[in-house]
Amino acid sequence: MVTKILLGLIIIVNGYFLFVFVKDLLSHKEEFKAEKGDVRFLPFTSFIMFFLSAFGISDFAIGTVLYPKLGWTSMKKLPGTLNTQCVIPVAAMALSYISSVDVGIKTLSVCIVAQVIGAYVGPKFVVKLPEATIKKFVGVGLIIAAFLIFAGQVNWIPSNGTATELYGFKLVLAAALLFLYGALNNIGIGSYALTMVTVYLLGMDPIAAFPIMMGACTFSVPVGSVQFIKLDEYSRKITFFAATFGVLGVLVAVFFVKSLDTYLLKWLVIFVLLYSSYTMLSAEIKKMRQAA
Repeated sequence: MVTKILLGLIIIVNGYFLFVFVKDLLSHKEEFKAEKGDVRFLPFTSFIMFFLSAFGISDFAIGTVLYPKLGWTSMKKLPGTLNTQCVIPVAAMALSYISSVDVGIKTLSVCIVAQVIGAYVGPKFVVKLPEATIKKFVGVGLIIAAFLIFAGQVNWIPSNGTATELYGFKLVLAAALLFLYGALNNIGIGSYALTMVTVYLLGMDPIAAFPIMMGACTFSVPVGSVQFIKLDEYSRKITFFAATFGVLGVLVAVFFVKSLDTYLLKWLVIFVLLYSSYTMLSAEIKKMRQAA
């Protein structure tokens, strides 16, 4: 019963995002055509990005490296783009993967609501940030993402908890952190890995962790993304291709490939994230020194 309600709410919330996005797209056809982003390559990048995302390779991390390098979106619109582009593919993942809810309904509800509130509040502050500040946040976010992938590679993240429900201080702490992760999503720092680490460290069963991670993301990201659409701080072209070809990548991964050895690929991703963070932050540090 709980699973059916959760899946139904996922369809409603993400369906609302899709309605807002399509309405915005139809109202800005000329802006869509004029946007940067090579339509010859976007279907392939979208497909591959979310195909890999289904196996745990962060689409936020890949998009952060890829889009500015190719000049497909500005740093100012990057956080909004990273959020809007992943809404429909993540919803497809959630609908495909959440076959049961092995976590207490109270803990699940508190975590989802906390992250949704953080995601709703975040965009209003992000759009006011200068581009240089966004670059610094994104640069630090890349380092965090690289560290979390590295920690997983060397088994630093414990995954032997048994709890399926959180109480007292642990529940309050989880809510506070999920609120923060929802807000950080809007700066371009993905919440999936952060949520996973949090629930593991709080002693939860890895099976119980998955509905929290997927549920929190698939509810919070559309809420924040609708705000970015209303504020016109995202790439319509990238979001359109991700919502179509990205979903195809997810479906191929879920129903056809089933499993993929990503061990070596994750080491490559770590290197690319750290290099991109270095180039981004070193450029900003150099500007600060020159200004001083």
